[in-house]
Amino acid sequence: MGFFTDTSVCIGCKACEVACKEWNLVPEDGLSLTGMSYDNTGALGASTWRHVAFVEQPAGRASRTDLGMPGMGPPEPAPAPDGPGQESESGEGGVRWLMSSDVCKHCTHAACLDVCPTGSLFRTEFGTVVVQSDICNGCGYCVPACPYGVIDIRPGDGRAFKCTLCYDRIGEGLTPACAKACPTESIQYGELDELRERAGRRLGQLEEQGVDGARLYGADPEDGVGGDGAFFLLLDEPEVYGLPPDPVVTTRDLASMWRHVGAAALGLVGVGVASFLGGRR
Repeated sequence: MGFFTDTSVCIGCKACEVACKEWNLVPEDGLSLTGMSYDNTGALGASTWRHVAFVEQPAGRASRTDLGMPGMGPPEPAPAPDGPGQESESGEGGVRWLMSSDVCKHCTHAACLDVCPTGSLFRTEFGTVVVQSDICNGCGYCVPACPYGVIDIRPGDGRAFKCTLCYDRIGEGLTPACAKACPTESIQYGELDELRERAGRRLGQLEEQGVDGARLYGADPEDGVGGDGAFFLLLDEPEVYGLPPDPVVTTRDLASMWRHVGAAALGLVGVGVASFLGGRR
């Protein structure tokens, strides 16, 4: 099970953020009012399991296809006394908003699982990744292991937290709180195979409408993390949304690293034995 987030219909209402906090009892994490954006949460973290990103772009980069997304352009000139005013092209000179509700990706190959020494992180029967906070020792190994920078240690608590994909709700056949609250169905929950098919059809629709730059992110099971349990339809490059362009599981080289460590250790033992036997002679 997983999420498909269609950013082309996200309106930035933040209902998902509120629903996530209310259902999961996630503590309030402050409001970072920078004066530069409507994005007041900034990024995912231990107390921000859903983050609605607001990306502002010059309207010239936007597709001319109307997606119903908010935008603003120059004011219309006042009409001349003897005729209609000069008309300007809609959106020209203004900005377009790219909005996206980010969340833990629930990777197929999850590095956080590989490095957790206590078994606090585990794979559920739904294929999602959950933190058992009651046995987390706060070591923090999972934080640098995540290729997306999702999981984090909660200040004042010392343990790691992240999205559970509402494990308690889906276990009872319910929809996760964020998807349930989303008024535009930008966040869709279901079986991953079906969601991938749906996402492919949606991408085809946007391409037929002439939307440039639309792409799926995290939907490919052959990517560096084996596909994400939460994937996205984006309208621009992943970096624009603060996502890594080519994420890989950070523990992919652990096996070869341990082989090299083992070989080096055997070499040192061999040198020690040879030195000892040579000394006796």
